[in-house]
Amino acid sequence: MIIENPITPLTEIFDPLFEQKQIKFFIKREDLTDEFISGNKFYKLKYNLIEAEKLGFKTLLTFGGAYSNHIHATAAAGKKYGFKTIGVIRGEEHLPLNPTLSSAQDNGMTIEYIDRKSYRNKYDERLKQTLKEKFGDYYLIPEGGSNHLAIKGCAEIISGITTDFNFVCSACGTGGTLAGLILGLDSRHFALGFSVLKGGSFLYQNIRTLLSYYQKENLNNFQINLDYHFGGYAKTNAELNNFCAGFYEQHNIQIEPIYTGKMFFGLYDLIRSNFSA
Repeated sequence: MIIENPITPLTEIFDPLFEQKQIKFFIKREDLTDEFISGNKFYKLKYNLIEAEKLGFKTLLTFGGAYSNHIHATAAAGKKYGFKTIGVIRGEEHLPLNPTLSSAQDNGMTIEYIDRKSYRNKYDERLKQTLKEKFGDYYLIPEGGSNHLAIKGCAEIISGITTDFNFVCSACGTGGTLAGLILGLDSRHFALGFSVLKGGSFLYQNIRTLLSYYQKENLNNFQINLDYHFGGYAKTNAELNNFCAGFYEQHNIQIEPIYTGKMFFGLYDLIRSNFSA
């Protein structure tokens, strides 16, 4: 299987703040990679799909919440590249299905619900065996898609940046995308992450664990800002929502309050404060 990386534009954003601070600010439009397998999800899945085919698997199984973009993307990728897909969903079934699960099902994904207690132990060998007995052999992609193959894919985002830069920035949920960017930079520039989770200090260990597969766990050219989670995952307020709406109105680029909105809000705030690594 050959999966070609998309060519996505690098869009410069103009703002009086950037002019005042003498900063050039670009957005790598990875949201334009694919209608369904967009952004970091494309890069996280790329080498997992290649590995699954190499090992002879016909089925992909992964985990996520009822509104998981990863579930949505895995289902679309399975349909596009010829895999059966199973999504193990945290919690109970609610009908009618929300748009995320409805789209996943339309793309051929089998939806399997497990209770929240079992979900906390989703990588337990007994649960994996139970799922294997029910669905047959499968290639396991972790929740959010973050494993060493995912960061190999995300590292390739760096090679698609066609202008010089000092910082590359990313929102952080599991740390997989940021780990890939750090791997791709390999000490040449600095990576700045923005945790969308309250208490995101665990991300440092997650990232070093992922980098250790490539003997790069000692890279120190990154920092994770923990101050812009707005109360935790999927939490928001009027200030953040207004910021996202204003950004779209000014630049015609859609950002959302769960991931990208928090990153951009934090980035603007740091620029105002004359941040330096």
